[in-house]
Amino acid sequence: MSLSTLRARLIEKLEPASGWSPDGAATRSDFDLNPGTARPERTLRPAAVLIPVIAGPEGATVLLTRRADSLANHTGQIAFPGGRLDPGETAVEAALREAMEEVALDPTRVEVLGVGDAYETGTGFLITPVIGWLTEHPDTNPAPDEVAEVFEVPWDFLMDVANHRRDAWDREGQPRRWYWAMPYGERYIWGVTAGVIRALHARLYDCEAAPEAAAAEDAA
Repeated sequence: MSLSTLRARLIEKLEPASGWSPDGAATRSDFDLNPGTARPERTLRPAAVLIPVIAGPEGATVLLTRRADSLANHTGQIAFPGGRLDPGETAVEAALREAMEEVALDPTRVEVLGVGDAYETGTGFLITPVIGWLTEHPDTNPAPDEVAEVFEVPWDFLMDVANHRRDAWDREGQPRRWYWAMPYGERYIWGVTAGVIRALHARLYDCEAAPEAAAAEDAA
């Protein structure tokens, strides 16, 4: 794993956090794989997630959570730490606050490298992915009413398009809905989380002449 190459690529390709604006528009969305689905006119609710990239001795990993089974929505789903912006907050402030509240991730240990493409969810949120860099595996303590589990996934697994697949689910009387999925062992990464990961891959590597070779360089 070339951690220095990966960190440099993130800084080069991401939008500087200082360039974030609450008036930004979505670049990616749940509708990308479902172009025939009607897109409702609505005011999107601003939210942010933290994508913690951990530069460990065996290579980079990404911290993810499994949502608590007691939650009313998205029970048990794989997610990044994150949530709605409080009034007056920036995306970075919200992402770091939510990570502290959800898994006790110390914000002083996170170097914010930039933000990724804003993502519109089918449920009406505009999510800003905030990419943070940690130089060692952090101590975490999940809030039991929000998070059931904290775990890490290798960066090279998430950035390998061979692990990105299009899955679908059918609801009676409604069109089939397609979404990105990245099964990792017994964990099923899908929906918005997988869509945000896929968008990050595109931002980092799609402009390369040989995108998979470039991704492999970061994962060597």
